[in-house]
Amino acid sequence: MTLFMWRVAGAFGLDAQTYEDVEADRGATFQAMAVVLLASVATGIGFLRAGEPWVGVIALHAAGALLGWVVWAVVIYGFGVYAFPAPETRSSVGELLRTTGFASAPAMLRALTGLPVIGPVAFVVGSIWMFVAMVVGVQHALDYKTVWRALAVCAAGWLIAFVFVAIIGIAFAPPVF
Repeated sequence: MTLFMWRVAGAFGLDAQTYEDVEADRGATFQAMAVVLLASVATGIGFLRAGEPWVGVIALHAAGALLGWVVWAVVIYGFGVYAFPAPETRSSVGELLRTTGFASAPAMLRALTGLPVIGPVAFVVGSIWMFVAMVVGVQHALDYKTVWRALAVCAAGWLIAFVFVAIIGIAFAPPVF
């Protein structure tokens, strides 16, 4: 297995060493972006419906995921480094892009969203698992001793990123009538 695949597996497994490795490896930023894109393609596949233009749906999910990833990482950086830093916090936006990018790996389960019965469960499990992975990744990127500070920073960051992406989505949504 390649280093990339080991890292994706470690991110799925919430492995602390994986998050420490990608945090420190400046060359892993493109790998993190690849994980975000794979997760967004999986989400797009999960939401495909018969007759829909699959390229458009997947491209929309990919663009939204990349935008959301960058916004969330920058917001988490602001909260984590300036609003809620621990004494040992030393981080950069790049470190947060890498750890949160790999933490998107569990969202690949969303590819199963369109399946009957297990689809909604796969979406919820993938989403919750991804959020937990984000907390683990942020804890390591911001050098927090406890998970609670990372949880608060991720929740606040998610809320702001969600509102930002929702506003963008509403602004570019086709008219209803």
